[in-house]
Amino acid sequence: MSAKRVVIGLSGGVDSSVAALLLKEQGYEPVGLFLRNWHEEDECGRCTADDDYADVRRVADKLGIDYYAEDFSEEYLDRVFKGFVEEYKKGRTPNPDVLCNREIKFDAFAAFARTLGASYVATGHYADLSHEGGRHRLLRSRDENKDQTYFLNQVTEEQIANAIFPLGALEKGEVRAIAKKAGLPVWEKKDSTGICFIGERNFRAFLSQYIPMQKGEIVTTEGKVVGEHEGVFYYTLGQRKGLGVGGGGNGEPWFVVEKDVLNNRLIVTQGETDLLYSSALTVDHFHFIADRLPEGESRVLARIRHRQPLQKATAIVEGDRVRVVFDEPQRAVAEGQYCVLYDNRVCLGGGVIENKSPIKREES
Repeated sequence: MSAKRVVIGLSGGVDSSVAALLLKEQGYEPVGLFLRNWHEEDECGRCTADDDYADVRRVADKLGIDYYAEDFSEEYLDRVFKGFVEEYKKGRTPNPDVLCNREIKFDAFAAFARTLGASYVATGHYADLSHEGGRHRLLRSRDENKDQTYFLNQVTEEQIANAIFPLGALEKGEVRAIAKKAGLPVWEKKDSTGICFIGERNFRAFLSQYIPMQKGEIVTTEGKVVGEHEGVFYYTLGQRKGLGVGGGGNGEPWFVVEKDVLNNRLIVTQGETDLLYSSALTVDHFHFIADRLPEGESRVLARIRHRQPLQKATAIVEGDRVRVVFDEPQRAVAEGQYCVLYDNRVCLGGGVIENKSPIKREES
């Protein structure tokens, strides 16, 4: 295996392109790898990944590096997408990007990289690493607004031992400036948003292909019918827009506070009430990356969604179960999403939120 060869995941975007450029400037031998995780044509009968792969070719040619395309769609379907659908059927809010990192980018992708003789794998994630004392730790990036350690919370210490994140010490503006100066053809390309296999399409139309939708009642917490929903799976906790419930009551906006999948009802309330907030949550199978918290209480920083400002909290560890008690109540805590914990810059790991605790009256 080449001591300097590193396989870099190229998506056709500016971040991974600059990551490849930096690796080359640092003396590595970068080899680009384009991952095909999903096959579906757009309205014009064109595979939506084709444009991205065309950009990968243009970037690789500009940098003078080899590149490959590998199909991981079967692995993605079995190890990521099936779980995504099952979670939605339960009325929960899954995050497939987290599993994609653990199961595809740092597993199947890494295995393929080894067949190319690579000693390292790299991505354009905004994250950093520490390799000290024989331990490998995931760190928050310099650009706090772009930090992607939330999506990496399920990787293992072994998976990141030979990983490189070239963008960890850069801010997004600097990355685009580097791309422009180097003449990379994607320096102005818009960042991709949302779930990769849905892209820019209508979320409801996509989800309805896999989960039968049935209209039902929108009711208040007292059981009064105030509208009709299109299918409980379409909605998220804390959602305000798109409910189709107008006026009435106290005149304040309506918010989703619960999805009653069993009875096909969407439960709403008016205004920013205590029902939208939680004081604590529980993760049954918490995944620690490198440093395991001791049994009992520890002070931590926490996130329950990407780009959320870090929240002060107390983590109570009991075996694999971790209860997180927040200093300040958290809005719209969603079962199925991940709670990620930090010790300053170190991302300790995370786990799926199984349940949450309402605000006690004395905390209101």
